[in-house]
Amino acid sequence: MAKSIGTAGVVAATILLSLSLAPLPAAAQGKTLRVALNNDFTTLDPHSNNAFLNNLTLEQIYDCLVTRDKELKPVPALATRWERVEPTRWRFHLRAGVRFHNGAAFSADDVVFSIKRAMAPTSNYTIYIDSVADVARVDDLTVDIVTRQPDAVLVDKLTRIYIMNKAWAEANKSEAPQNFAAKEETTASRQAVGTGPFVLRLREPDTRTVMARNPNWWGEFEGNVEQLIQVPIANDATRVSALLSGDIDFTNFVPFQDLDRLRRDARVKVIDGQENRTLFLGMDQHSDELANSDIKGKNPFKDARVREAVAVAIDIEAIKARMRGQAVPTGSMWTQYVTGWAKDTDRRPPLDRERAKRLLAEAGYANGFKVTLDCPTGTYEQTCVAVAPMLAQIGIDVRVNLNPPAITFQRYAKQETSFYAVSWGVPTFDALYTLRGIIMTRGKVGAGSWNAGGYSNPRVDDLIVQVQGEIDAEKRTAYIQEAHAIHNGEFGHIPLYHLMIPWAMARNVDITHRADNFYLAKWVKVN
Repeated sequence: MAKSIGTAGVVAATILLSLSLAPLPAAAQGKTLRVALNNDFTTLDPHSNNAFLNNLTLEQIYDCLVTRDKELKPVPALATRWERVEPTRWRFHLRAGVRFHNGAAFSADDVVFSIKRAMAPTSNYTIYIDSVADVARVDDLTVDIVTRQPDAVLVDKLTRIYIMNKAWAEANKSEAPQNFAAKEETTASRQAVGTGPFVLRLREPDTRTVMARNPNWWGEFEGNVEQLIQVPIANDATRVSALLSGDIDFTNFVPFQDLDRLRRDARVKVIDGQENRTLFLGMDQHSDELANSDIKGKNPFKDARVREAVAVAIDIEAIKARMRGQAVPTGSMWTQYVTGWAKDTDRRPPLDRERAKRLLAEAGYANGFKVTLDCPTGTYEQTCVAVAPMLAQIGIDVRVNLNPPAITFQRYAKQETSFYAVSWGVPTFDALYTLRGIIMTRGKVGAGSWNAGGYSNPRVDDLIVQVQGEIDAEKRTAYIQEAHAIHNGEFGHIPLYHLMIPWAMARNVDITHRADNFYLAKWVKVN
C-alpha cells in the first residue's frame, strides 16, 4: 500500500503554537479564527480545479453573482436582481460601488471576462455554465447571459462562478485558467484578487494561508473574525490534539474515532449534520486493457457483471460501523437534498458474496484479478482501506494507493486510474450537476469532467440533454430519474454512502453548520 500524509501534518504541528502567539498584521487586528483542514487546497485560480477544498477557500475571497444563505437558498451577491427576458436570455443587474481587493472598480466587463474564462478549455468549472452560449455587457452594471436552450437552474449554477478582476488577470498573464491537469503554475494559482469578505495576506503552500477581513466589502459581517488562518493538518491525531490544546479553533474534518471523546471534553463542542455529498467508487470502462492488473489484453470492468460483483461484495454496514455510524448507506449518486432524488434509486443491492463470485465466473474471471484502487488521503481513506479485504473475499486483489488530493485528482483528470474513490458534493442542489460531471460521456463541453472511468451510455446522454433544456419540473424530474435508473442498473459507478459532517470547535466559537460543509468566516463569532 502506498500511503502519504504529506508534510502538512508535521509542519502544522510545529507552527501552530507560534501562530497563536504571533502578533497580527496591522491590517487584521481583532478576533482570529484558526481553522485546520485535512489537506491543503491545490490552487487559488477560481476557474481551474473544481475541488472542495479549493472552493471552500475561494468562497472566503471571491464573490459570485449569486450566493447561498444559511439555508442554502440562492440570494443576491454581486447581482442584486435578475430576470429571464427571453426563454434563453437572462439579465443580471449588478451591484454598484463594489471594489476589488486591489481597489479596482467592479463592472460588467469583469463579469463577462470571468464567465468566458470559466468556459475556457483549461477550466474545470464548465459544468456550471454548460448551457451558456454567450455573455454580453448591456451597460456598466448590466449583463445578459444567453443559453443554448432554456436552463431551469442557471441561477443555482452561478453560485459557483467566481468573479475575477479582468485588468488584474490580464496584467498578470492569467487570462486563461491554470491548466491544473498539466501541473501548470500561474500568478492566479498563487495569488487572489476578489471582491469577497476576506483578503489574501499570506500563502505558504502546505503550511498556512492567512486572510484578513476586507473593510470595504459590500456585504454585512454577522461575525467578528478579523483574521482567518487556514492550516492543513493531514494527520487526524495531530489535528485533534491541536484543537484540544487550543492551537486551533475549529475543524470541519473530525475523525470518527475521536467523536465520543470530543463530545465528552468540556473544552470543545461538536455539532452534527449530514453533508450534501456522496462517496462512490468508479471503474475504468474505456481502456481495452486494465492497467496495473494481471489480466492482459482485456479490461474486466468493461463487463457490467464484474462491476455488479464489486457492488454486492461490499459490506456497507461494516463500513458504517467502522465510521462510528457517521455514514448514510445509499444506492443513489446524490442525496435527498438534491432535485431529482428518488427513494426507488436510493436502495443498495444487498450484500451477497456468493452471487459476486458467480458473476465473476460468468464474466470469465473465476480466479479474480489484481487492480489498484486510487484514493485521496483524508476523509474517506479508511473506507478505501476497508474495501480491499472485502473484495479479496471474492478473488479481487486490491492494492490501495493513497496519495494527497492534488496528486490523486490529477490522475483522475488525466484518466490514469483503473479503480478509484471520489466524494462528490452537489453545490447546485440539482441532479444535472452530477449527471453532467460524473455520468455523461466525457469529451463534450462541460461533460464528464470528473468521469474518470469513462462510463458512457447514449440513452443516458440523450436524457441528460433533455434535462438540460426542460423547464417543466415534472418532465425534468422524470428524465433525471430515468437516467439515474439506467446508470445504476449498469453499475456505472458504485455509490456507497452519503457523508456525515460533524464539526468540532472551541467552546467560544459560534459557527453556522451547512450541508455543503462550507464554514463561512463572515458569519463566525469568536467570543
